[in-house]
Amino acid sequence: MPSRVHKSYRAFVDRHELWTPEQRRAAAAVEREIKRRKLEVIRFAFCDQHGVLRGKTLVVSEAASAMRAGVTMTSTLLAKDTSHRTVFSVFAKGGGMGLDEMEGAGNFVMVPDPATFRVLPWANNTGWMLCDIYFPNGTPVPFSTRALYRDALAKLATSGFEYFAGLEVEFQLFKILDPKLAPGGLAWPPEAAAVEHTTHGFQYLTESRFDQVDPILEVLRKTVQALGMPLRSLEVELGPSQYEFTFAPEKGLSPADTMVLFRSAMKQVARRHGHLLSFMCRPRLPHAFASGWHLHQSLLDRKSGKNLFVSGDKNELLSPLGRHYLAGLVAHARAAAVFTTPTVNGYKRYHGVNSMAPIQAIWAHDNRGVMVRVLGAPGDAATHLENRAGEPLANPYLYMASQIHAGLDGIAHKRKPGPSADPPYEIKAEPLPKSLAEALAALNDSACFRAGFGDAFVDYLLRIKQAEIARCDAETGGQSGNAAEVTAWEHNEYFDLA
Repeated sequence: MPSRVHKSYRAFVDRHELWTPEQRRAAAAVEREIKRRKLEVIRFAFCDQHGVLRGKTLVVSEAASAMRAGVTMTSTLLAKDTSHRTVFSVFAKGGGMGLDEMEGAGNFVMVPDPATFRVLPWANNTGWMLCDIYFPNGTPVPFSTRALYRDALAKLATSGFEYFAGLEVEFQLFKILDPKLAPGGLAWPPEAAAVEHTTHGFQYLTESRFDQVDPILEVLRKTVQALGMPLRSLEVELGPSQYEFTFAPEKGLSPADTMVLFRSAMKQVARRHGHLLSFMCRPRLPHAFASGWHLHQSLLDRKSGKNLFVSGDKNELLSPLGRHYLAGLVAHARAAAVFTTPTVNGYKRYHGVNSMAPIQAIWAHDNRGVMVRVLGAPGDAATHLENRAGEPLANPYLYMASQIHAGLDGIAHKRKPGPSADPPYEIKAEPLPKSLAEALAALNDSACFRAGFGDAFVDYLLRIKQAEIARCDAETGGQSGNAAEVTAWEHNEYFDLA
């Protein structure tokens, strides 16, 4: 069989100058750590278009050279929808995407970012690194969501800004009764595992409920902390088997990298303990509550580190820059929904008056009924925005990049956010999309996001998501826009995704 490592006379990283000096120093430190800890295997992973980590595991003797030579992966991974079906005609001209490099189901190369190195606390003698992806000619893959986020950060940097974001993530945790591995259930996608609840629910933030599940939450907490993630709190939410972890804000790439590793680590560790941890928004289970992912964000001055959203006016919650950024989030909320809520199932949150999830593109001060909360007060150094529109399965690189592009558009055009929506349900404002199809239509027409992400990526993502909707409608009789019912198709598609 051909080698999985991309080898050449000069290492791939060196030939194409893909590492910064800081990464080269980090790589040397990683090599020393691998030897010191006597690791046996290294997992190399990249985040795909859906926010799912994919990769290969190499024994240490191969991994050392792979750090600089790269690890090859099949390009069809970039052509798949959430069922892992290939959407594009990869053997047609341009691979069905208009790119010669994608034609013929050839390879691309994963290049590790040594700064992301971790030793996995749940796997014996196992290291892990997050990778960026390149074509064999050394050019970046234009569908790399981590690279797209890095591009958005670079646009911020040219204006003297740095992105600062914290995570507030809900999920559901179940005990597995039947993993559904019998041959008859292994359709594509397979039947979801049969589960039972870990809490009865409906006792929000009660200490007794927390203590009942502390044994498994302790395992998850220690895993997160051992990986160096900035965990702040773990909470029992209102719904049956529903929980929330929150994380302190980080700069630049770090919050998105934290989210992809958090999801993957939590699912792996839970499974090793007989549990299924689901980031699906609303599972098809009786009395299930919808889960969200709230993104806390602000901009910092790159030189001083000062929070640029802090207001110096006692009558204003936000600085003028913060108000313009907020206005951009509101103005582009409908098109941004594809990035904040990328699944058919995620739109089950955007319905119903008095919902704790948003239904309109509006903002307010510390009000949980709106899309964006302004948290803080004039002069408060911690002033920031909380976008409550996201679902836990969102690709974090695309979610955060979409916020940056929308916010920068608001700043560039000096947009105004309008009045605070107090109370939110008595104000008529632009509604958030009620289905993924409605969100795709808004994205298709979005000059802001086409400028930010590029036409090629937007059209690529539209194609993948349209295929997802088409499969749902074909199997459910056109139920992709049904707000009231979670279909069996959705449950099998998303329950164990990511």
